[in-house]
Amino acid sequence: MQPEIRRYLTNIDTVSTQQFFTDVLVVGAGVSGLRAAIEASEKCSVTLVCKDTLEKSNSWLAQGGIASVLDKDDSLESHYEDTIRTGCGLCNNETVRLVVQNGPKLVHELKDWGTEFDMVGDKFAATLEGGHSFARIAHSHGDSTGRGITEALIRKARGIKNINIIEEFFTIDLITDQDKNCLGIIGYNSKLGTEIIWGGSTILATGGAGRLYRETTNPRVATADGLAMAYRAGAVLADLEMMQFHPTTLYIAGASRALITEALRGEGAILIDCNGDRFMSDYNPAGELAPRDIVSQSILSQMLKTNSTHVYLDVRHFKEGFFQKRFPYIYELCKDFDIDVRKDLIPVRPSAHYMIGGIKTDLQARTNIKGLFAVGEAAATGLHGANRLASNSLVEGLVFGQIAGKNAASDIDSAGIEAKRTRVNYHVPVSQRTVLDTADVRNSLRALMWRNIGITRHEKALQEAREIILFWQRYVMDKVFDDYEGWECQNMLTVAMLMAESAQKRKESRGVHYRRDYPEKKEDFAFHIETCMV
Repeated sequence: MQPEIRRYLTNIDTVSTQQFFTDVLVVGAGVSGLRAAIEASEKCSVTLVCKDTLEKSNSWLAQGGIASVLDKDDSLESHYEDTIRTGCGLCNNETVRLVVQNGPKLVHELKDWGTEFDMVGDKFAATLEGGHSFARIAHSHGDSTGRGITEALIRKARGIKNINIIEEFFTIDLITDQDKNCLGIIGYNSKLGTEIIWGGSTILATGGAGRLYRETTNPRVATADGLAMAYRAGAVLADLEMMQFHPTTLYIAGASRALITEALRGEGAILIDCNGDRFMSDYNPAGELAPRDIVSQSILSQMLKTNSTHVYLDVRHFKEGFFQKRFPYIYELCKDFDIDVRKDLIPVRPSAHYMIGGIKTDLQARTNIKGLFAVGEAAATGLHGANRLASNSLVEGLVFGQIAGKNAASDIDSAGIEAKRTRVNYHVPVSQRTVLDTADVRNSLRALMWRNIGITRHEKALQEAREIILFWQRYVMDKVFDDYEGWECQNMLTVAMLMAESAQKRKESRGVHYRRDYPEKKEDFAFHIETCMV
């Protein structure tokens, strides 16, 4: 028996709630959300809300770079083929073409807008990363590419008068009418309390779900809120079993996990186990430059084989001074933990990194709900298939952010936004069930997800996860909360269950989804697993 997932998490009364109007509403402030807001602002007014500050996003934390064809010796066809091959049979070919073809001009646009890309003369400095057949990863400030790009987009957005930015605004739910048209959102403004924002078009750019796992590279805000609210509104979600685990995050017991960019291996770093043996060539001929799913699964296998908690990255052979110049952030990070990369090994292990699945969209960034668009990590565009090619996410965010912003502005009804406003009076009955400690549930859920729906999966563990999540849902989903932690817990439990169900349905191994009980890829599973709340 499944607990009933109600339409809204909170009580809503549009008569008594503070509200205002905007032409285009953007929820989320990573690369895709900012690019969408900038594009839409060319035609209309835009309100952009974000859960924390503009700097708290997965985009900001991206290290390695942005993949795009920027060299005359490279080709669009090569980037296309690399993406298709890495996606293990689930990529949408049209989506891949669209992103690969439109990426270069948008990267040059970023440069024109002030992104300080690392250059060699008048050319982009580029790195080779796993799965790529050409060094096409442009980077900024060495290993702070996401920050460099996001800072430029923030400056651009702040300089546009008709973009209204509201930080520390927690979006609780999408508001829809009886015909399931999206009309806007209800959320909590940290300064003004509960507010309703009516929008002619709404763009979800809410990021990923890494915080559902105990081991993750994601910031605190990545709790799958956008996926959960879209599901409650009736949106189709796809590929939720496809969580990508980054092979190398710094492993220091007791410390939070910090990403060690794949570009490090692109520059020649090697992986060795606790015995000092290099092992990647035993698993794949591409060695350290194999796609992420293969490297993560290989590291896990080697850890089990050697009965260890981690492996190591070895950069001791790098030329003196190169590491500090090329990877200044990681150099300082290692230094903080007394790791001298000139003579010490860097302890690493895989962590949850990127949600490949999400809200299903078409080539125009539209969802199945009229008036609702989705972009970035929150969307399932079909670009990544069953495994994301390294550094393809930032370019995807730019391409679909631009598309969504343009279409959202064009779709606004000439009758005016206020005509779309509807009366909503939604009341949740008071629950008589015991109240659970949501902080404890969240911590326990993250441990469960890491253990049962992690890098490797099997039927018994997936079924156990569903039963445990169901138990927590009975005592959490029936409550009305008035704080971030409560809403996040409800969103996390909602999406965790959907992920477990999708993983259970895919009885094969493909890309980032590895089943020990079904270790081979099956052609009859070459389709996308979708889910929608009826």
